[in-house]
Amino acid sequence: MADHPSLADAHIPDFEAFWPFYLREHQDPVNRALHVAGTGTALALLATGAVTLNPFLVAAAPVAGYGSAWIGHFVIEKNRPASFKYPLWSLRGDLRMLRLTVTGKLRPHLDAAMAPA
Repeated sequence: MADHPSLADAHIPDFEAFWPFYLREHQDPVNRALHVAGTGTALALLATGAVTLNPFLVAAAPVAGYGSAWIGHFVIEKNRPASFKYPLWSLRGDLRMLRLTVTGKLRPHLDAAMAPA
């Protein structure tokens, strides 16, 4: 996997180069499930908080999203969350992974990311 970008690299040039790295950091299905659940819960809290004008729900959204994701990284994958170095790309990756999981289209992306370079 030496040809794949990693957080140790000086610079990952764009999101499409980041995406395979992101997927390799989420190899464990339990970690992915925690991310999907956390991202979905965060989106629901944001939407509900916006509709009801409840600032507590809006404030709880990042706690729900990042809390479950970080448990997945520190406890299950035993790696450092990409959001520490690439926060916006990591959020975009969470949203893409949620969409692809819900639509049943994540597997080809995972297979491509895990394939030897």
